[in-house]
Amino acid sequence: MRFEFIVDQHVKIKTFLKKHDVSKGLLAKIKFEGGAIIVNGKPQNATYLLDIGDHLSIDIPSEEDVTGSLEPISHPLDIVYEDEHFMVINKPAGFASIPSILHSSTIANFVKGYYLEQGYENKQVHIVTRLDRDTSGLMLFAKHGYAHARLDKQLQEKLIQKRYFALVYGSGPLEEKGEIIAPIGRPEDSIITRCVMPTGKYAHTSYEVVQSWGDIHLVDIQLHTGRTHQIRVHFAHIGFPLLGDDLYGGSMEHGIERQALHCHRIGFFNPFSEKELICESDLTNDFKSVIMNLQNKN
Repeated sequence: MRFEFIVDQHVKIKTFLKKHDVSKGLLAKIKFEGGAIIVNGKPQNATYLLDIGDHLSIDIPSEEDVTGSLEPISHPLDIVYEDEHFMVINKPAGFASIPSILHSSTIANFVKGYYLEQGYENKQVHIVTRLDRDTSGLMLFAKHGYAHARLDKQLQEKLIQKRYFALVYGSGPLEEKGEIIAPIGRPEDSIITRCVMPTGKYAHTSYEVVQSWGDIHLVDIQLHTGRTHQIRVHFAHIGFPLLGDDLYGGSMEHGIERQALHCHRIGFFNPFSEKELICESDLTNDFKSVIMNLQNKN
């Protein structure tokens, strides 16, 4: 895959490419695995000194299928957006993002199967944003390592917007808008659950109430950090756990049997098209069913 640049600095190639998120590892791959660096039509090495106005191209080797790494599984995908660099899918609840001892039929397996079926040049799966097994909604994938590197930088700089809908339940008032800033860590006696604790890592969640039915509220949530179970832990911490989330004290009496959490919006800057990309996803049927029942009772 070829990427082209017009040089705007008098620097070495490796210095210029570093500013465009090409790592030392990717440079090594270009050098040793069949790639190329070309300046004004001629091959050069990474220490070549560029002039302003030079035409620089890099050819990145294909990411071939590695036997025994990730098993491809043929399974339908709800693809919301796709180009040669990125893909956004609408994940159903009930599927883990990546394989583990407990889960072998995962979204990553399905994406690998899709890549092979489509005959794509790059076959490695690069997940940019994950979701818990029982969380539904949008997941973002990079379709090659360079695209992943460029989005990783946006993740580090908190430039990728992720918004969620959740149904929460609790007694007492819930502010119409709020910020939850509370450190999250893992208790010593658990490998799964997380909690707010002084020694935890900084975690920041903001929310706005969209609609309320008595003590149940539909909230629109924005994550500013990405801690494990962050939304679930934060809302349980303020006394409003998610419906269906029995792990964190959520009510199981309202017709939804998984945490009522859905990633409905992802926004990021596409560095290749130089345009903002926003993807959105409608609520799932189990969410809609709960909301309809609540509306009928009020």
